[in-house]
Amino acid sequence: MLSREEAFGLLKANLKNDKLTKHCLAVASIMQALARELGESEELWYLTGLLHDLDYEQTKENMKEHGLKSAELLEGKLPEQAISAIKAHNELTGYADDSKLALALRASDAVSGLVIATALVMPDKRLASVRVESLKNKFKQKDFARNVKRESILLCEKLGLSLEKFLEISLNALKEISDQLGL
Repeated sequence: MLSREEAFGLLKANLKNDKLTKHCLAVASIMQALARELGESEELWYLTGLLHDLDYEQTKENMKEHGLKSAELLEGKLPEQAISAIKAHNELTGYADDSKLALALRASDAVSGLVIATALVMPDKRLASVRVESLKNKFKQKDFARNVKRESILLCEKLGLSLEKFLEISLNALKEISDQLGL
């Protein structure tokens, strides 16, 4: 399995967009916190989150390929369960995986967008100003962060977590790396 340094090097070699790299860091941080909460491998879950959009810049014109190209790039570098979760995080691939890891990745990918969008509407644009209650309210507002798939966030319930607990875990995870995210 790749080390974090190797994984980050691979990410930087494949992604030039800084916002996308920050998104991957955010998802990785949420995944690690979820693994800690659920008694899973923090390293595996972190790496799965970090590398889930590895192929995004290559596949953005053909989203049916997004996740599948990453799987090719990661073959032999991550365990099969991580590769499967990465392929399944994009519904357009038609690939299904309902493992804990795959459900967590889809939920984390979506919630990262909600948390960051909420931080960006705070007067100081800082994660430190975001509260779980704010996230719950923004979650209910369908016109806020319209591209965030609320149904994917609710996959947290299949992991045995309430929406409120999942939002709390996610927010705290992102607060820990707020400097890296610039938020």
